[in-house]
Amino acid sequence: MLKVKVDHDEAEQIGDEHVMTSIETPLRADAFAMDDDLKIELIEEKFAEIMQILGLDLEDDSLRGTPHRVAKMYVKEIFSGLNPANKPKIAVFENKFKYREMLVEKDIAFYSNCEHHFVPIIGRAHVAYISNGQVIGLSKINRLVQYYAKRPQVQERLTIQIAEAIKEATQTDSVAVVIDAQHLCVSSRGVGDTSSSTVTSSFTGRFQNEQTRNEFLAYCGLNK
Repeated sequence: MLKVKVDHDEAEQIGDEHVMTSIETPLRADAFAMDDDLKIELIEEKFAEIMQILGLDLEDDSLRGTPHRVAKMYVKEIFSGLNPANKPKIAVFENKFKYREMLVEKDIAFYSNCEHHFVPIIGRAHVAYISNGQVIGLSKINRLVQYYAKRPQVQERLTIQIAEAIKEATQTDSVAVVIDAQHLCVSSRGVGDTSSSTVTSSFTGRFQNEQTRNEFLAYCGLNK
């Protein structure tokens, strides 16, 4: 069994303050040495142990399948964005119509999970880019948001990862990303604040110009 020495006081402070330690999702070099089926099998065993420690009766019809359901959900659904094999394939097209204004995809709903407590982050992303000669399909923007959301996350990192992915896909420096999200680690535990949300942003290229940035925010209804 993997044992990691932890300074619990320091770890609690990092978690409670929602500190981001890296722009990249922290992954071991051997993160994908196991296939999905083996991961599901091992997580199922460990989660059954957790349920037993909590005193739950795994012989109960309602709980009997829970360890497998949770393991499958972790690997195939809510943390599927950890695996680069699941990254959306992005087809790039020539901007034949010579559209040089911003393209905005707003109110992209997503569900992620806080990497400090493994509880949901529920939010909306607003994404825009200004073509530098190449365009991508609208659905690919949504798919990139979902891909990076489906991993243990910190909202600042999620914002940067989406922005960098859009820049790479479109080959433009002019990208804007704003995320407005609620963190259940804030509302359902700790301070217990159910009304606040967290807003993060990334503006590059022409979006660093105040007029262009304000135009984007106006399209998204964020400049009130």
